[in-house]
Amino acid sequence: MFMFPRLLEGPSLRLGSLALTLTIGLSAVSGVRAEAVHAIAMHGKPAMPADFTHMPYANPDAPKGGRLTWGILGTFDSLNPFIVKGLAVQPIRNYVVESLLARGQNEPFTLYGLLAKSVETDDARSYVTFRIDPRARFSDGKPVQAEDVLFSWQLLRDHGRPNLRQYYAKVAKAEAPDPLTVRFDLTGANDRELPLILGLMPILPKHAVDVATFEETTLTGPIASGPYRVTAVKPGASVTLSRNPDYWGRDLPINRGLFNFDEIRLDYFREANGQFEAFKRGLYDFRIENEPLRWHDGYDFPAARNGDVIRETIKPGVPQPSEFLVFNTRRPIFADIRVRQALTLLFDFELVNRNYFFSLYSRVAGYFAGSDLSAYARPADARERELLKPFAAQIPPDIIDGSYRLPVTDGSGRDRTTLRAALKLLSDAGYDLDGTVLRNRATKAPFTFEMLVTTRDQERIALAFQRDLKRAGIEPSVRSVDPVQFDQRRLTYEFDMIQNRWDQSLSPGNEQYFYWGSAAADNPGTRNYMGARDPAVDAMIKALLEARDHTDFVSAVRALDRALIAGFYTIPLFNVSEQWIARWNRIERPSTTALSGYLPETWWSKGEPQASPAK
Repeated sequence: MFMFPRLLEGPSLRLGSLALTLTIGLSAVSGVRAEAVHAIAMHGKPAMPADFTHMPYANPDAPKGGRLTWGILGTFDSLNPFIVKGLAVQPIRNYVVESLLARGQNEPFTLYGLLAKSVETDDARSYVTFRIDPRARFSDGKPVQAEDVLFSWQLLRDHGRPNLRQYYAKVAKAEAPDPLTVRFDLTGANDRELPLILGLMPILPKHAVDVATFEETTLTGPIASGPYRVTAVKPGASVTLSRNPDYWGRDLPINRGLFNFDEIRLDYFREANGQFEAFKRGLYDFRIENEPLRWHDGYDFPAARNGDVIRETIKPGVPQPSEFLVFNTRRPIFADIRVRQALTLLFDFELVNRNYFFSLYSRVAGYFAGSDLSAYARPADARERELLKPFAAQIPPDIIDGSYRLPVTDGSGRDRTTLRAALKLLSDAGYDLDGTVLRNRATKAPFTFEMLVTTRDQERIALAFQRDLKRAGIEPSVRSVDPVQFDQRRLTYEFDMIQNRWDQSLSPGNEQYFYWGSAAADNPGTRNYMGARDPAVDAMIKALLEARDHTDFVSAVRALDRALIAGFYTIPLFNVSEQWIARWNRIERPSTTALSGYLPETWWSKGEPQASPAK
């Protein structure tokens, strides 16, 4: 079994003998008694009524059976996705381990009942109470109870990944008034998202978790309450998940039309080209394409020509995923913002987009592109200006008034205007050209750094940027490593520059601290890869978490976007406005797409279930 060290029960985990008559819900007026509700939204009301039968993006009549084979780039050495150590099998989180509530994928941030049949909080969100569905069972048949929820909270608070520790440490007290009820006191947290964050907490069985080894990697499948169980593991190569025939939640409205395959097989590939060749041979069922060159001309093979492989383009409704070259500002060479501004000027997007990406991409500064949350090319409103006023000295006026634009070159690879501006900034930062070499004025050391890459597309971008930088006397190296080493070095911040993508939702929240909060800068395992330590960024994240209405929330997110843009922590590369998906026609999907885009859990096997070709 999935063994973690057993946690001792503290005074905050006591089980009261008093039965609680649970009235769960949200109140619009302080002091009004809350009522039992089936869902909770970050802002506004849930879209689906209490008597909904299924989600609009799922086919409730989808047939069950067959196998879905994934092809995943990389490897793994652990089945525990809740700790820093090791490379975990991430689908364990959604297919094997459940939470109290589940996301509605057609809304910015709304959660519906899963293990918990209802949820209660007050207008101030100073507490949250969950009532567990009495039908809920772990895969070994034992019931899910309040003590499991309290155990999971304390376990992940003390031993989980940094983001989990950060979230759950905000709870003032947790208790179980009865065996199926859990109440979290959030007094002093001032975090309106926290009830939802707790609703998404992974629930692990107290009776099957051994605490002394929780933070160690394991290849033993966990006992949990989800629709699948781990049934086979080939270390580093594949994991097989089999549907639990006794899954307790198969008839829940949130689950109707989901989890349709009898088996999910996760096959791992160490190299991207080999991964694609395996797809062409039918060794796995679908791929999310991230390389424009391959999408443009790489699918001219027999199965794609005759319709056995279907290509689809999906436009999700969430902020566009954005790719960046990330400066590690922990490195002295990138500590000066003028250096970062200069290198941003030197990247020739127009040339790269035309020659490498067939002009399929656009480019926006900021981190919420293609949504109402983006501050780029939009003047700050009164609320944004108020929030940013204490930090006015560090936010340039053109970023406040919306007139700032990313540099645009002539696309020749030899744009003199941007080169002159970049050299001026570098000179101001203490670097001068010595012949054809840019050197530190004080030490005479040449300006050089390493760009770490792991895919063909990343390498092509890095090599193009290397050519751009040579014009300014900068001679960076490009080092290509396998995905395993790349992930390890990224998580421990052992790099000068990497390419990275941040995916954002329409309801950014606590994860923003994990992405760029000061407390995350030197904490291994976070996604603050640039090492940002900016009071303005921290203050804007705090403001968006405290926002009570959507208008104030949008203003706070835009203010955060402006603070990040002003820090020049990254070089924006491109924005991905579409999802490119290729699938073998033995796999079918619903005609309706969720706001969040593709969802493999809504797919099913077409016709008679068939095994994927053997390797």
